[in-house]
Amino acid sequence: MTIRESLERREKEYLSPYAAFSMDSKGRQRAEEPCDIRPVFQRDRDRILHSKSFRRLKDKTQVFLTPAGDHYRTRLTHTLEVSQNARTIAKALRLNEELVEAIALGHDLGHTPFGHAGERALEKVCPYGFCHSDQSVRTVDLLEKDGQGLNLTFEVRDGIRNHQTHGEPSTLEGKIVRISDKIAYIHHDMDDAIRAGILKETDIPGEITDVIGNTLGKRLDHFIHDLVTYSTGLNDIRMSQPVAEAMRKLREFLFEHLYTNPAAKGEEEKAEVMIETLYNYYGKHMELLPRDYHILIDRGEPPLSFWHVRASPLLWYLLKIYLLPEPYPYALYPARAQTEKYSLCCRRSLTGISAGHPRRLYPVRPVWHIQAGRIHGSFQSPQPRSADIVQNNRRYRRRS
Repeated sequence: MTIRESLERREKEYLSPYAAFSMDSKGRQRAEEPCDIRPVFQRDRDRILHSKSFRRLKDKTQVFLTPAGDHYRTRLTHTLEVSQNARTIAKALRLNEELVEAIALGHDLGHTPFGHAGERALEKVCPYGFCHSDQSVRTVDLLEKDGQGLNLTFEVRDGIRNHQTHGEPSTLEGKIVRISDKIAYIHHDMDDAIRAGILKETDIPGEITDVIGNTLGKRLDHFIHDLVTYSTGLNDIRMSQPVAEAMRKLREFLFEHLYTNPAAKGEEEKAEVMIETLYNYYGKHMELLPRDYHILIDRGEPPLSFWHVRASPLLWYLLKIYLLPEPYPYALYPARAQTEKYSLCCRRSLTGISAGHPRRLYPVRPVWHIQAGRIHGSFQSPQPRSADIVQNNRRYRRRS
């Protein structure tokens, strides 16, 4: 008996009958030899942890764009907090902790730079729309490892795809991650808002704090204990009605006073313009895309039947990107994958700033101007002369 088989047998003996067992996984898209040490969900967790898209999360915004401080959350620290909350709940309920961790670490791999501002920008300019949960699945299925993907199990991919509020995960472990995501951002976004001086603890209405506590730690502890208490012994993950209602009101409070607050979101318009500009530029100049993206474009996507397309929104999204004769969606590659630092470097290259990405992108000349307090960009031919670049640098610095 291998170590993996011994661990799988231990799962059967210890975990809840409602858990997703490693030996009963629905498998991978491509068959492969099992590991003799690690069960399948542990193997998926490791693949996500070592992926390039996971490392990029460290330079992607959670709420605050380029905050003046070292202690604000990023998309990576958010992911780690989701994982920690989810593992605590799964362990208490005797569910599959490794499956929970794999889903949690992978749930935001397809997120844009600049938080939801980047997502809104791509939703606006991409003819086929954009959804970061679908993009996360697309990342692990197709974009990682030069188009080979990570070949994750069905259960992990299902949990990643369905981690948003409207999702319906097929496992209890996926449901844990879905609610742990909300618990994490409600907790740490409030903490960051207090750190930034935008909100105070006393701003939260009493009808909320009376139910779930009046400090960050008390609220987090209350959420997790309530989930464990009311989900024990059930084939479902749920909260008590009073706590669920308090959580909903706290989330609405944050949307009203933080997520739409100009003090926290004042730079988002600039970020959206930047993403739109990069998307449109790469859409017109696809020859400048990195080599690994050209491999995907040239390879295309195998034919899919109409029934399969209609049955899965993700497959429909992939079909429109890879099979229809439309060049613009390929601009999603650099736009969605970039971190904010890389986006800024690319934009500096496009606008002629001397410091930035080493590759100069000058098949057209970018022309920037400000109108009604907003930066607008356009591109003109021919390739700029050195004098044009210097003049453009001076104009940009004056605006900055």
